[in-house]
Amino acid sequence: MTYAIVETGGKQLWVEPGRFYEVDRLAEVEENSPFDLSRVLLINHEGQITLGHPYVSEAVVRARVLQHRRGDKIIIYKMRPKKKTRKKRGHRQPLTRLLIESIELNGVPLATAPSRTEAAPESNPEAAPSAAATGIPADEE
Repeated sequence: MTYAIVETGGKQLWVEPGRFYEVDRLAEVEENSPFDLSRVLLINHEGQITLGHPYVSEAVVRARVLQHRRGDKIIIYKMRPKKKTRKKRGHRQPLTRLLIESIELNGVPLATAPSRTEAAPESNPEAAPSAAATGIPADEE
């Protein structure tokens, strides 16, 4: 298993190719565009560990920005007892969803995400719906 530990937004993430992660908003990047994470702290490739001091030189984690979104709402409720003061506020953190495509060291890809070239079976819209789709047993059709 190949993974990397990267730093983004002041936080450290354990990332693997083919998975997506939500990080703090990356304002300088458009949706569906590539993005390189160059602050790589550690790479583990099949048990061989490369550790940076503080970063691994010539290491890059290639990602694709899937979307910019907002996180779940959290409620902040402040109350001062015996003073009749209450404040209720909500907050939604701006986030960016990244899909990790590959982990590279010295320009050589160590691990890449599996390709999504598997085509879905084509359906014929003119064909009658099957018994499983309609919920009607085949005997009663």
